[in-house]
Amino acid sequence: MNQKKKRSILGISIGDLNGISVEVVMKSLSDNRVYKSVTPVIYAHGKALTFYKKLLDLDQFNFAQIRNLDEVQHRRINVINVTEECPEIIPGAETQEAGKFALEALRMAVDDLKEGRIQGLVTAPVNKNNINSAELPFVGHTEFITQAVGKSNSLMLMVTERFKVGLVTGHIPISKVSESITKELILKKANLLLESLKNDFGIDKPKIAVLGLNPHAGEDGLLGSEEENVIKPAINELKDQNKLVFGPYPADGFFGMGHHTKFDGVLAMYHDQGLVPFKTIAFSTGVNFTAGLPVIRTSPDHGTAYNIAGKNIADEGSMRSALYLAIDIIRQHHPEEEED
Repeated sequence: MNQKKKRSILGISIGDLNGISVEVVMKSLSDNRVYKSVTPVIYAHGKALTFYKKLLDLDQFNFAQIRNLDEVQHRRINVINVTEECPEIIPGAETQEAGKFALEALRMAVDDLKEGRIQGLVTAPVNKNNINSAELPFVGHTEFITQAVGKSNSLMLMVTERFKVGLVTGHIPISKVSESITKELILKKANLLLESLKNDFGIDKPKIAVLGLNPHAGEDGLLGSEEENVIKPAINELKDQNKLVFGPYPADGFFGMGHHTKFDGVLAMYHDQGLVPFKTIAFSTGVNFTAGLPVIRTSPDHGTAYNIAGKNIADEGSMRSALYLAIDIIRQHHPEEEED
């Protein structure tokens, strides 16, 4: 007798109810191809989705209200209420209530992710200002989830079909970037990138480029010493291990001349060095993936966009890409899962 295959569940934490999060989630899930191999579960509140369904005239959007994952209905959109009462929804407004709700949705989803009750998580945008509290300083989804699953290190990896960019340093002030970059940290992040390209994206022998920190990659020490003293030694050690790692490259010419298309991945030294070119090239389709963790998490590459919230003009392309990337990586990790 053939054993019935298990169907994967993909969680979605709703983010800030007053931004564009609900809109882009609902529009993305209107494409029923999402249900081909996973069952979506939104951590939110049914009243919030009903509110936006009416406001945005999304009459075709329907969902099953469930109390917990034991009640999940496959091949349908499912919604779990993360709090008993839904906070007041004011599109475009930054409120503490929306921040608290976003954090509760994230906590519940991450708990289910850690316990294996869902096989992947897509996080909709939050506002770092209203989600923060004295009890829990919130730097970002990447750091929150990394700590929640008991890891000290992960890699923020921006993904599009054309290229992938990982960051050595993430959400820190630019004044602290240089002192934070060490040979050991570069080795950790480069190895996380190489492992992710193999394990999550199925690339057998990944080839990555490492960017320099300073203008012109330091110009042989004339414009900075980090390349000679820190970055090159890390690259050489990786090469000695027969890994395909090259650089350091000057960031401006590297992207300007299209060299990013010749590598499977790029390792940038700091946030804007990697994300400015990435978002310039792939803002409507880019995805933020947290690599190096025992769980699967993706998110769109944009924020709450309060200025267009509730106006039915938000582009759901990045959220849809985040959903499909999570599904692809789930398939890579769980090829035995059921698919229609």
